[in-house]
Amino acid sequence: MKTRIFAGLFFSLIIAGMNFTAFGQESEGTVTGKEKGESESVFDASTFIMEHIADSHEWHLLTKKDGESVAIYLPVILYSREKGIDLFSSKKLAHGNTYKGYKLEEEGDLKGTIVNIKEDGTVDEESFPLDFSITKTIVGLLFSAIIGLLLFIGLGRSYKKTGISHPKGMQSFLEPLILFIRDDIAIANIGEHKYEKYMPYLLTVFFFILLNNLMGLIPFPPPFGANVTGNIAVTFVLAFFTFIITQFSGNKNYWKHVFATPGVPLWLLPVMIPVELIGIISKPFALMIRLFANITAGHIIVLSLVALIFIFDTVWVSPVSIMFVIFMDCLELLVAFLQAYVFTLLSALFISLAVQEHH
Repeated sequence: MKTRIFAGLFFSLIIAGMNFTAFGQESEGTVTGKEKGESESVFDASTFIMEHIADSHEWHLLTKKDGESVAIYLPVILYSREKGIDLFSSKKLAHGNTYKGYKLEEEGDLKGTIVNIKEDGTVDEESFPLDFSITKTIVGLLFSAIIGLLLFIGLGRSYKKTGISHPKGMQSFLEPLILFIRDDIAIANIGEHKYEKYMPYLLTVFFFILLNNLMGLIPFPPPFGANVTGNIAVTFVLAFFTFIITQFSGNKNYWKHVFATPGVPLWLLPVMIPVELIGIISKPFALMIRLFANITAGHIIVLSLVALIFIFDTVWVSPVSIMFVIFMDCLELLVAFLQAYVFTLLSALFISLAVQEHH
């Protein structure tokens, strides 16, 4: 009963949460009448949307009526040969300020990048500091890792205490998912004799993606709302792990199909080998793009529907907009589970192609 109440409250937060994303976000996506020389303000929907889905050195909460922003400023960690390691708050670089010769670019090709500033005030394009800063994406990633650890350490302790018994509490929610990954993904694709070796990775990937997908649907409070799986750097690392595990698991049969495809004439091998090598790279590349594109597209659609209220500048649009937002949030819940499943399934399938024996 407690698990059902917890799950109900959690999913209600996800569905209702996105409806409040745009409240108080006036200055970041709005150009005022004074700036435009007009009597009314103009809402910039594209800026509003991109600033919500992009990574940032600060966590913007709201904007007051006087234009002052309320934000959580995250730590900036930089390294350069000339200055060594610098650690300070991102507030020092807010609103275009320069601090210790560093500046956070707010426009142009280098937007969102911390750059070195020369004595004449121009950007030093020959030298960029290494940025190890704690950004929104990293905070969201670390928080999801903590949630995952708490869930599965608690699950392990309950099994150690009670043994294999009727699942209770959070165990009744996680156990069917674990069994589903084991039976319908790992065993079904990799096989009964080899699946156990890859189960830790498949479980980690599935729950990592799922947790971050769900957390990304809840815009408030921080650290919820970070677009972790909509960050191509994160999806690249996940796909790269699948690529590395697949290649290191490859047996003689796998590499034979790459460099000496059975049934292919010898004169055709110079054509087939590059094709096979491209296929090895394109598989994880497709994994990376699929997850990134689906999550990002979902967030853009939801934020676009919210932005309609401010584009038309009338409260009468809000009932229709909110109705569509709720519908899209329900769809995004499905996508959150579906994308975690698809990534895990394809990872298991690629591994199975590398470990299968010759028949």
